[in-house]
Amino acid sequence: MSQPTSPSSPASAPVPEARHRLVNVPGGRVHLVEQGTGPLVLLVHGFPESWYSWRRQLPAIAAAGFRAVAVDVRGYGRSSKPREVEAYRMLAHVSDNVGVVQALGAETATVVGHDWGSVIAANSALLRPDIFTAVGLLSVPYTPRGGPRPTDVFGQIGGSEEFYVSYFQRYGRAEAEIEPDVRGWLAGFYAALSADTMLPAGESNPFFVPEGGLLRDRFPAGTLPAWLSEADLDFYAAEFERSGVSGALNRYRNVDRDWEDLAAWNGAPIRQPSLFAGGAADASTTWLADAVKAYPTTLPGLVSSHILDGCGHWIQQERADEVNLLLTDWLHVLPAQMS
Repeated sequence: MSQPTSPSSPASAPVPEARHRLVNVPGGRVHLVEQGTGPLVLLVHGFPESWYSWRRQLPAIAAAGFRAVAVDVRGYGRSSKPREVEAYRMLAHVSDNVGVVQALGAETATVVGHDWGSVIAANSALLRPDIFTAVGLLSVPYTPRGGPRPTDVFGQIGGSEEFYVSYFQRYGRAEAEIEPDVRGWLAGFYAALSADTMLPAGESNPFFVPEGGLLRDRFPAGTLPAWLSEADLDFYAAEFERSGVSGALNRYRNVDRDWEDLAAWNGAPIRQPSLFAGGAADASTTWLADAVKAYPTTLPGLVSSHILDGCGHWIQQERADEVNLLLTDWLHVLPAQMS
């Protein structure tokens, strides 16, 4: 794996304060936070997070000479929250990203995503290569559409236990677990997937619901991850306490619709310049190790790929400084890659 170097822009360069905006897109409105000027870099978060998961990347990307924009994905924070479950299909998320770029007056953007945001970023680049000219993927590798219907696959995983994606499928079921104590549930979920607080392998698997139990039964108790302060947790909890969690969970409830919608792109590669970074302790990276091995075929424009030792799922928060260097170094070589 290549090693990060120092960004070419000075760390001491003045960076304007981040500002919040609501922009109109065809599907509603998107809340975003932007900082800096220059080529547009769109940052897309995953579950269960918000624009705030990029709080340490916004100033670093801005200082490197770019316009960093972190969105609240539809269903989160201050962005629109349609009632219909099908309004959260992948095509709608791609449309939102296109709408944000256009609302900001840009013609093209680099898109970077984490977790579900990685999948949204990948599909944005796949479906609209005219707008998204480079793509960065964090924690969840690119896996082209293919294979059997996703819920059929998930239903066969785990034996007597239930895979978490299957558990999230029925509207209201996971909501009943999470919403009575949003703060406590988030603390446990973040801890379960963070390298410094996750339980030892084999002791408990937070991706499977025990028979007759809840997902939170598999969470470690007590200590917050080192990257997450009480104030950080308060912010995340307040966002979901205000909006509920159905919008966030509805992303999982569209996996079969996505499979149907994207049939024309079965097995399709993403050819734009790309970056991948994942944590060595992250199950999302280890379970999908074959997807990373397939990158010469599925991501032929890959510029750099990195597996960070001792890092869990929340990569840009667990290892903010290192990820900032990886991203800014990659961003600086993109013009050469695309010329």
